[in-house]
Amino acid sequence: MSTKKTYYITTPIYYPSDKLHIGHAYTTVAGDAIARYKRLRGYDVRYLTGTDEHGQKIERNALKAGKTPQQFVDDIVAGIKDLWKKLDISNDDFIRTTEERHKTAVADIFDRLVQQGDIYKGEYEGWYCTPCESFFTERQLVDGNCPDCGRPVELVKEESYFFRMSKYVDRLLQYYEDNPGFIQPESRKNEMINNFIKPGLEDLAVSRATFDWGVKVKGDPKHVVYVWIDALTNYITALGYGSENEELFNRYWPADVHLVGKEIVRFHTIYWPIMLMALDLPLPKKVFGHGWLLMKGGKMSKSKGNVMDPLVLIDRYGLDATRYYLLREVPFGADGSFTPESFVQRVNSDLANDLGNLLNRTVAMIGKYFDGTIPAFKAGVTAFDAELEKLALETVSKVEEVMENLEFSVALSAIGAFISRTNKYIDETQPWVLAKDEAKQEELASVMAHLVESLRIASILLQPFLTEAPAKIWSQLGISAGEWTEWDSTKRLGVVSGGTKVGKAEPIFPRLEAEQEIEFISSSMAGGAAAAETAKPEAAAPQEAQEKPDLKEEIGIDEFAKVELRVAQVVACEPVPKADKLLKLQLDLGFEQRQVVSGIAKHYKPEELVGRKVICVTNLKPVKLRGELSQGMILAASQGDQLTLATVPDSMPNGAIVK
Repeated sequence: MSTKKTYYITTPIYYPSDKLHIGHAYTTVAGDAIARYKRLRGYDVRYLTGTDEHGQKIERNALKAGKTPQQFVDDIVAGIKDLWKKLDISNDDFIRTTEERHKTAVADIFDRLVQQGDIYKGEYEGWYCTPCESFFTERQLVDGNCPDCGRPVELVKEESYFFRMSKYVDRLLQYYEDNPGFIQPESRKNEMINNFIKPGLEDLAVSRATFDWGVKVKGDPKHVVYVWIDALTNYITALGYGSENEELFNRYWPADVHLVGKEIVRFHTIYWPIMLMALDLPLPKKVFGHGWLLMKGGKMSKSKGNVMDPLVLIDRYGLDATRYYLLREVPFGADGSFTPESFVQRVNSDLANDLGNLLNRTVAMIGKYFDGTIPAFKAGVTAFDAELEKLALETVSKVEEVMENLEFSVALSAIGAFISRTNKYIDETQPWVLAKDEAKQEELASVMAHLVESLRIASILLQPFLTEAPAKIWSQLGISAGEWTEWDSTKRLGVVSGGTKVGKAEPIFPRLEAEQEIEFISSSMAGGAAAAETAKPEAAAPQEAQEKPDLKEEIGIDEFAKVELRVAQVVACEPVPKADKLLKLQLDLGFEQRQVVSGIAKHYKPEELVGRKVICVTNLKPVKLRGELSQGMILAASQGDQLTLATVPDSMPNGAIVK
């Protein structure tokens, strides 16, 4: 038995009614990042993913395809496993609800709940959405359609078994109260209480008798166990719960975190905890409901021509570029958008320009100035060393802090800022000038050693996210995986021994031709030329002629020059109490941190802003707004009810002057 501290993380089990898309990859790559991070920190990790393979929709789709349900799901699951392999997902198990280990346990769990009176037989009448496998009351429908997917529903009346949800409501609310971190982000908890529990939690239909593809109810085989008991229990059946060997269950349960899309938070934070209470089992420590990765036209849909197959991105741009984009672009928890433009910009700016260029310059300079041999590290030789050394250690602490909260984009932003600062260090120290002066050789050696240490630390911090690039960086720096690349080695400087020989400088992230690659990605969405037309940037609709606005009085260049504009990065953001329109932002200007209060709360959520680089007017006189000090102003464009912040690429360092 391992003496390591355990960490159990799960993704939702995916419904194999069709090929998976980039939204599914988003969740699974996120789970993989935290699993890899915890392993690097010394944890005994169990990472579970899998497929939810029963239900009426599968049965109907299989019939249309001329296959048995088992043949139908087998074919799709094979493709899902291939995708996870391509994404280098490090899952320890893959659970399928059609496996005997799962079906046997589900039947036993259902029977136990019947025997102890938590499940009873009755008759159900309600509106049923086949694609969502969900029942709804009349009041829950939206314009007569499913409130989740918008598709038509059908009125179903049938004999059914029901779970007594109301029996456990008070206990569930008490658990919420005693465990404030159970549902994340916090806003999801309020939604569960106000939308589903307070209006009255109805008993849940947990069996169906109108189709056959599912786990049979013991002693009543005309009923199959309905989706949520069948699906949700995978988190414990995969650990051997209810089997002859419960070693894994005893070691890893309760789960440290269930990662789910926000559309199924209700099932994981209401139904699942109640089922566990009825089974007298511990509840998971956290359920994290992340937002959607949206496309042009909203949620991904073949009919809209906006589906992105992650295999297309991996095959053309590589595994690491795809994984990096998924976790860097959108703050985890919030909705975000995939666009071809943002993908290409991220790869070029963050990976090719910043990380790739830093590695290439470093290896090339060591080859040129020191015959390919890394000089010994000495602290504080140049006037710029101390600041870089300090930032290196601060970045490690920052990454560790935010990874515990699953803030992947914030972690990558911090690593990116450190890489950008190291590139700036090259410009500050000017090694090409030092190399011309024999008296400056010690400074030149220190610069090279500092660059190597920066790359070494950054590469270790990037390991949860990029699974190929770190080893390529080590190879070019002449570093072998081992003591120099362990996580705890990031907290020390000068780890690489002087005299180490670097390898050959080669680009690890080639720069993309923006226009060409944007067109390629657009045409690949939904897999064809017709889809490309849908996905291409739309021409602006003709606008009605507008009256010329009243322009302000002209000013001279001298007056305009008095305004100081600088790049600032949002490091924290929160609402101003009792002020619906105001957000309080903490801005990193490179040389200092400031607080700015801005009236953008109607247009941006706080979590959407963290990590963004904005333009700040830095020489405004400080004022107080609703009792909060505001030390500047951030720029935005507005028209009518629309407002968009003015932003700059992440490659631009904090504090840079905007001209």
